[in-house]
Amino acid sequence: MLVQEKTRTFPERISPFLRRKLDSLRREQGEDSPPYRGLALQYVKDEREDQEGWEENLKHYEAQLEVKDPGGKLPGLERLYRRTLVIELTLACAAHCRHCLRKNYPLHTLSEAQLVEVARHCGAPEHRGSLNEILITGGDPLTVPGRLHFFIEALREYAPNIQTIRIGSRLMSQYPEKIDETVFSIFRNKPGLRFELATQINHPVEFFPEVCEVFGRFRELGVKIYAQNVLLQGVNDEIDTLVELYDRMRRHDIEPHYLFHCVPIKGIHHLRTSVSRGLQLIRELVAGGKVSGRVKPMYAAMTDIGKITFYEGVILGRRDGRLLLQSNYRVEDRMAYNPSWQIPPTAEVDESGYLRVWYLDGND
Repeated sequence: MLVQEKTRTFPERISPFLRRKLDSLRREQGEDSPPYRGLALQYVKDEREDQEGWEENLKHYEAQLEVKDPGGKLPGLERLYRRTLVIELTLACAAHCRHCLRKNYPLHTLSEAQLVEVARHCGAPEHRGSLNEILITGGDPLTVPGRLHFFIEALREYAPNIQTIRIGSRLMSQYPEKIDETVFSIFRNKPGLRFELATQINHPVEFFPEVCEVFGRFRELGVKIYAQNVLLQGVNDEIDTLVELYDRMRRHDIEPHYLFHCVPIKGIHHLRTSVSRGLQLIRELVAGGKVSGRVKPMYAAMTDIGKITFYEGVILGRRDGRLLLQSNYRVEDRMAYNPSWQIPPTAEVDESGYLRVWYLDGND
């Protein structure tokens, strides 16, 4: 398990847009309606968050990359994989997802000087042969468009090896009024760069007209949009809800990526299904002829050693409410990408040199 020394209360933060939609859904359909619950469970603080559960992690996994600049160690850099570096540009968001992965991270927004150092790190000669894409996340980088634009220009200057820039954001569905020409201009006139916008849509109710309009504007700019959704109890753990969700994604040209089992972060036990429930749902979704073959996600878990997709042979055993999961990660590869990485206590190395990890299951 990954436990930090300090935690902080994760306050409720709901954007004016979401507040209006919640009020409207409550008034028109009632608090027990699936659409209202599908939105409210994601954003309204629940008293169950303060109840004791088996979930003890305060982070999804340890991946901090130690990079120093003249002012000290740079915050907000993570690396577990060969091709991609994660940059947490800011940890500010327009709204607080109750199932947030980074709810216990110290708050920061990288300065322009720090972003120049990050760009130089990305373009260093020792990285040019392997590192060719980055994921700018947070927090929500679209909430600080000026800083985001500055960083992209720094990458163009110092890191020509970066060909793909992925940007993680829920601002489109949390506060679409904030997506204005300042944001759209970031994606214009950047020859040689591929932009991909990663979002998260967990219930079909989130496809409000204002949200769909913003997605359309990004598509007109040639920005590829994909979704990494989360299986949440009471939100989307019914097959009809998932079918409607992925049908709407297909309609709006949003590519499926992962459907994540909800991570074992402290305070969100009430949102976690069992892994087996997710396996049942993913079989119905991808092998039942219910949705287009072009909109089928991969079902995966965010474990202490990184993402593991549930394929045949991944679940090796069960003990005390935990699953032993087999990965194809090698320790030497992980250390090559991130020399400061350490094997977590929940992981072990098998006879072939691959990592295995114990993962806390949820309950239905």
